[in-house]
Amino acid sequence: MVNRILLLITLVNFMFHLHAQELNCIVNVDARQVEGSERLMFEEMQKTLFRLVNGQRWTKDEFKTNERIDCSILINLTERLSANEYRGNIQVQASRPVYNTSYKSPIMNVRDEDFVIRYNQFEPLQFNEGSYSGELTTIVAFYIYMILGYDYDSFAQEGGTSYFQEAQRIVTNAQSSSQKGWRSFESRRNRYWLIENTLNARFKPLRKAYYAYHRNGFDVLESDPTKARNSITESLEDLLPVHNVEPSSYNMQVFFNAKSQEVVKLYENATPSEIEKISELLIRIDPGNANRYEKLRK
Repeated sequence: MVNRILLLITLVNFMFHLHAQELNCIVNVDARQVEGSERLMFEEMQKTLFRLVNGQRWTKDEFKTNERIDCSILINLTERLSANEYRGNIQVQASRPVYNTSYKSPIMNVRDEDFVIRYNQFEPLQFNEGSYSGELTTIVAFYIYMILGYDYDSFAQEGGTSYFQEAQRIVTNAQSSSQKGWRSFESRRNRYWLIENTLNARFKPLRKAYYAYHRNGFDVLESDPTKARNSITESLEDLLPVHNVEPSSYNMQVFFNAKSQEVVKLYENATPSEIEKISELLIRIDPGNANRYEKLRK
């Protein structure tokens, strides 16, 4: 009888935690360039990361299974630096559902080349909010909070602030790290500047755009395509002040890394005047994808 009660309690706890999780995250570790005979160790790393990302509760909100945020974390290890130290990169992507459709709109696409980690087989990965938790865990936790911030911003005006603040605290705690990516002077395109700019007043139009683009645009696209596209155009026009203050900023690149293909697809069937207007704007504020926008005019 006691065993049955314990089993029931375990199952209830398991179902509660399963219900509470926020992320539906695919985690993949590709170590083909360095693995040699250690394939099982990297498989264990992947499983451990999966449990960290999908098994920990990152917010105080309750998520049903179908409300979880779809995302992926791809770690590509390219070089062994020592017995347990590896260099590579990490790519993080996330999307959010569009109301009344089966379409998922990408909200984040980041490839981070500042990725040097230490890992020992069977090493537990635990994230501690108040301190630096090691490079691998800390980088992953940083991007989880960025995913949450972007997702919440897309549903409510500046709704992701608390999660962006958590990401900023991670950067502050990581100043003791010996690895790159955490400090302002190392690069203008790293984790430090991604979160610094996100919370900076100069970039508020970009956060406003995340909301207007999705809630006033894509979420009404099914019911009123013309109204939706007008709202999306206005949200993209709101990015011009950000471009004028800091042309080709990392944050704008992150936005358009996720959105450029989607935007082109959206305006393919627009009127010629709409296409001319939006392509001119996009070429100006996102010159890295100018060739893609030029094709709209043809």
